Amino acid sequence: MIQIESLHKQFGSYEAVQGVSLSVPKGAFLVLVGPSGCGKSTILRMLAGLEAPTSGTITFGGNTVSDGGRGWVIEPSRRDTGLVFQSYALWPHMTVAGNIDWPLKVAGLDRDKRCSRVGEVLDLLGIGQLAARYPNEISGGQQQRVAIARMIAPKPGILLFDEPLSNLDAKLRVEMRTELLRVHRATGATSVYVTHDQVEAMTMATHVAVMNAGRIEQFGSPGELVARPRTAFVATFVGTPPANLVPVVNGAYCGRLADAALAGRNGSAMFRPEELTLAESPSDRTLTLDYAEASPMAGRVMVTGIRADLRLTAIVDSLPSFSVGHEVHFQLPPAPSMFFTPEGVRAQ
Repeated sequence: MIQIESLHKQFGSYEAVQGVSLSVPKGAFLVLVGPSGCGKSTILRMLAGLEAPTSGTITFGGNTVSDGGRGWVIEPSRRDTGLVFQSYALWPHMTVAGNIDWPLKVAGLDRDKRCSRVGEVLDLLGIGQLAARYPNEISGGQQQRVAIARMIAPKPGILLFDEPLSNLDAKLRVEMRTELLRVHRATGATSVYVTHDQVEAMTMATHVAVMNAGRIEQFGSPGELVARPRTAFVATFVGTPPANLVPVVNGAYCGRLADAALAGRNGSAMFRPEELTLAESPSDRTLTLDYAEASPMAGRVMVTGIRADLRLTAIVDSLPSFSVGHEVHFQLPPAPSMFFTPEGVRAQ
């Protein structure tokens, strides 16, 4: 449904998107995830037609909608897309029903069809009782539902979401993740969702593109990214909590604990949090860090230690009685789960 080929976007001398290519099947829920400034929102804006690519092409359903090499783009209104902004961007002088009705009116639907469709989407989003209210009379979560209803009213084939949950509180974010997925399934559309929150990415997506510095580090299913990260960046960005990376210098962890299996190697060893344990005293398989925090998680506890640039998290059964600054001895398993080269690429 969506095909991106060698997409580049420059702003002056700054290259925000650098040679991105990916293919998204019809009905997929693609999440673009990465740190701030990685280029994910720029890609979304190019998909929406709000930005023109410097080079490369974007194709929807076999039809090219942007071609940077030829210097043209199809305008947003002709792309069969809907877009929800981070700010929702509701028209303050229109009622909820009016906000939803307006794009249908622009599309040329007659009054009866518009009224019917407005009623359908109000019911789908569970906001029929808000039809006569204005945006400033409803909550943030309700405003978000109105923005989504307005987007899906014209029945676009592609839904675009630009961090739509970032303005909501934690509890409402969880509820709205479920709501967005329900809307996605009900419409049958292909969705592209931008976020910096990897929890949103891993819980909502059928496909995930992890971005860093304008490039895609890895593209695949959430399970693939957690099980087989291709780069050190992906390993430490996805997962709850993410994997631990321990520097290896000449076959020794942090230059202190030698490992015969890594003799002479330099890079980073990956240990999953559930593979680490806590020891009462140091040994030839422990790394000693300063206690930073402990956080309950699904009946277990995440314990984190920090020393210099090294940060480790272990998942244990009970809450430890450490205080900040207390030394914690992290016990390493016999071998790392994976090894990454000094360039951050997974070694085979």
